[in-house]
Amino acid sequence: MKRTIGLALALTAALAGGCKKKDKDAGAGAGTAAGTGAGTAAGTAAGTAAGTGSAAPAIDAAAAPAALPHYMDGLATPESVLYDAANDRYLVANINGTPFAADDNGFISELSPDGQIKKLKFIDGAAADVTLNAPKGMAIVGGTLYVADITVVRQFDLATGAAKGEIKVDGAAFLNDVAATADGGVVVTDTSVDEKFASLGNDAIYKIGADGKVSTVIKDKALGGPNGVAVAADGTLWVVSFGSGEIAAVDAKGVKQPGQKLPKGQLDGIEALAGGDYLVSSWEGGAVFRGKPGGEWKPVAENLKAPADIGVDSKRGWLLIPLFTENMVHTAAIAP
Repeated sequence: MKRTIGLALALTAALAGGCKKKDKDAGAGAGTAAGTGAGTAAGTAAGTAAGTGSAAPAIDAAAAPAALPHYMDGLATPESVLYDAANDRYLVANINGTPFAADDNGFISELSPDGQIKKLKFIDGAAADVTLNAPKGMAIVGGTLYVADITVVRQFDLATGAAKGEIKVDGAAFLNDVAATADGGVVVTDTSVDEKFASLGNDAIYKIGADGKVSTVIKDKALGGPNGVAVAADGTLWVVSFGSGEIAAVDAKGVKQPGQKLPKGQLDGIEALAGGDYLVSSWEGGAVFRGKPGGEWKPVAENLKAPADIGVDSKRGWLLIPLFTENMVHTAAIAP
């Protein structure tokens, strides 16, 4: 992670410089609001759009119109975008400040594919009955939205946005991406960095079962700062790392297999496509790459600033990219 610290520190300083405080009931601390800047790239695991994790979505390119929408108004440090296929909408996790701050001012936006921000704060940390600090990766299981939030995974009603509970992950420092599994649970990565983005060495992937119980899939510094995670149909986890810049498989026994370096590093989000291809976002490359593990990787979207946790609109064949430092969600067409 050493080579990424300078970028991360500059990013944190820029975000902190544009922040402001707010008050909240129930003992909430001072909040922070992001200044200007934008971001792209969101990542969810294979099958999260359907809420199962058992199969990658097929793309219906014929459903896509000629002009693709882009979203900006009010977004604040967007880290992740998730396609909610059942409701044909996009959910965007807005950190609204620094990714470490327990400031209770994060929010989830609801966007429509026609270019409208339907509800900027569909889930609002500023609400008295909601706690949401620095939301990152998301996944859908049934009628529940799971959201990574620093050291806990929060649960919300998918239809109403109402809080449904939270699951503390003991030992976690920087929970990042979430992916649904076929058995009704989720997996979540811990990038394991401190507020200076230095590695703490406890890189991990955790499993939260359908019963809410937490178990460790793997805890290994060799994960290299795990960020995005996807669940293959056979249960294999594919993880991309911000620190090491590689994609690697974690098998059913929780063993990391030898990884593959992508053309550029600082990897963030990962999405599975039908046919075995994956999409991976790269901050260093300012791009989203497409390829198969062990094969060739080619950019399908370029000239992006800080592409974060990407999503895929499987109905229209769109790549959904949150631009973290640009306060923007960018869309691009992808081939079936």
